[in-house]
Amino acid sequence: MNNSILDQIPRLPVSEWMANIITWLTQNLSWFFGAIRDGGAWLMDGITDLLLFIPPLLFIVLLVALAYFAGRKKLGLPVFTLLGLLYIHNQGLWDPLMYTITLVLVASLLSILIGVPVGIWMAKSRTANWIITPILDFMQTMPAFVYLIPAVAFFGIGMVPGVFSAVIFALPPTVRFTNLGIRQVPDEMIEAAESFGSTGSQRLFKVELPLAKPTIMAGINQTVLLALSMVVIASMIGAPGLGERVINALQRAQVGPGFVAGFALVVLAIILDRVLQGFNKSDN
Repeated sequence: MNNSILDQIPRLPVSEWMANIITWLTQNLSWFFGAIRDGGAWLMDGITDLLLFIPPLLFIVLLVALAYFAGRKKLGLPVFTLLGLLYIHNQGLWDPLMYTITLVLVASLLSILIGVPVGIWMAKSRTANWIITPILDFMQTMPAFVYLIPAVAFFGIGMVPGVFSAVIFALPPTVRFTNLGIRQVPDEMIEAAESFGSTGSQRLFKVELPLAKPTIMAGINQTVLLALSMVVIASMIGAPGLGERVINALQRAQVGPGFVAGFALVVLAIILDRVLQGFNKSDN
C-alpha cells in the first residue's frame, strides 16, 4: 500500500533542472569561463616552467633545508625528505612531481584566500554561519568525483578544471577551522583589547587571528592534503602530474608503475604534512 502511494508521486525533474542550469551557464558565461581557463592555464604553465627550470638537485637541497627548520633542526624529517625526493627523481617522476606541486600550490592558495575570510565572516555573523554551514556540509559530503562534472562543463579538460574541483573539495577545512579558532578566543582577551580602545580591525588582526593561528594552520594543513588527493582524482579529466601516472597504470592494469607513482604521492603527502605541522608547532 505504501509503495503504491509513493509510486504515484510525480518524480521531480532534478536531473533536467541541473542540466538546464549548467547549459545556461556555459552558453551565457562562456566568455567568463574561457577567460579563467586561459588565464589559469597561463599562470600554472608559468609556475610549472619555473619549477622545472630549477635544477632538481638545488630543489631537493632547498626542500631539505625547509624540512630541517620545520623539524626544529632534527634530522628525521630532512633525511626522509632527501631520500623521498631522490626516490622520485630516480624513478623518472620529477616532471610529473612538478606538475602535481603546481596544482596543489595553486589550489591550496586559492582555498586559503577564500576560506580564511569566509571563516572570519562566519565567526562574526550568526546569519553567515547559519547560511554557510549547510553549504560546507554539502561540499564535504558530496563524492569527490561529482565535482569533475561541472569542472569539465565550465572549463573543459586540463589543469584549470582540476584546480577548480580541488578548491571546492579542499575549501571547507580552512573555513571551519578559521571559524572555530576565532570563536575559541577567550572572552577575557577580547574584553582586554576593547578596554584599551582597540577597533574591530585591530582586535581581529592583533588579538583574534594570532590566538587562532594554531587552529587555522591545522585547517590549512588539512586543505593542502585534500587538495593533493583531489588533483590525483582530477587526472581523470586531464590534469597532469603523478595522478596521471596512477590513472594510466590503473587503466592498463600495470601494478608496478602504479605502485611507483602511488608511493611518490605518499612521499609528497608526508613531506607536506610534516613540514606544515612543524612550522605550526614552531610558532606556538
